[in-house]
Amino acid sequence: MSDVERLKAAIREVPDFPEPGILFKDITPILNDPALFRSAIDIFEARHRNSGITKVAGIDARGFFFAAALCDRMGLGLVPIRKKGKLPFETFEQSYDLEYGSSTLAVHQDAFARNDRVLILDDLLATGGTALASAELIQKADAEVSEINFLVELGFLSGREKLAAYDVFAPILF
Repeated sequence: MSDVERLKAAIREVPDFPEPGILFKDITPILNDPALFRSAIDIFEARHRNSGITKVAGIDARGFFFAAALCDRMGLGLVPIRKKGKLPFETFEQSYDLEYGSSTLAVHQDAFARNDRVLILDDLLATGGTALASAELIQKADAEVSEINFLVELGFLSGREKLAAYDVFAPILF
């Protein structure tokens, strides 16, 4: 069994979470298993080892796990993209819609240097709204979105279409 197959097999499906009709893809079994988590980070590291990225932006909150580990391994700076009101300094903000509501994301205005090449990293691609808002925040800060990565993609929700202007990578497809 390949690493991707082992990772996919470990993802737990939780019906009716966070609300009725949603089949939640729970990655916590991957986070709880050091070998599986290492495999996930290995996939992202292999993809970006020579890509020229200068920063990794992790999306609140599960994207932080993968982004922090990848930054540590590759010697890169981590930029948290947080929900509105969670960052203590001056921020850029971007509102967006998601599968079951709407929200606003923020990033510190000084998080990126001009011409930083930024990898956006999150756990799961659903409708693409969160990732698109994150990309727009990075562009407001005069940085370049190099690529948007997810561990898991829910292909049936067509989130990749919303991100058509960007290179997108997700090794696990449901």
